[in-house]
Amino acid sequence: QVQLEESGGGLVQAGGSLRLSCAASGGTFRRYAMGWFRQAPGKEREFVTAMPWSGINTYYADSVKGRFTISRDNAKNTVYLQMNSLKVEDTAVYFCAADLYGSGDRVSSKYDYWGQGTQVTVSS
Repeated sequence: QVQLEESGGGLVQAGGSLRLSCAASGGTFRRYAMGWFRQAPGKEREFVTAMPWSGINTYYADSVKGRFTISRDNAKNTVYLQMNSLKVEDTAVYFCAADLYGSGDRVSSKYDYWGQGTQVTVSS
């Protein structure tokens, strides 16, 4: 059983930055592709970014490309999401997810485990 716990969310002004962390336990983190998704009020959960276990490739939604960066530290069983130049429309609950058998997918149903989410609020 893999457990994921996000942290680092909060309130920030537009143009600011936040770094989210997602700590994994209970599995072999270094073998998992990891992804970040977000869900704004009244909207469906959407893909943000993902990377395979190797960390060689990264994938981003067009809406965050150039502003967000995913990274991982396998020694710490942690994946990060650095968010720069934040916009009001980035406001959402952010979730990390583990894909045990894939290479990092944009489809949420491909992921096997999810964290509880962390709130990010960007004010104007």
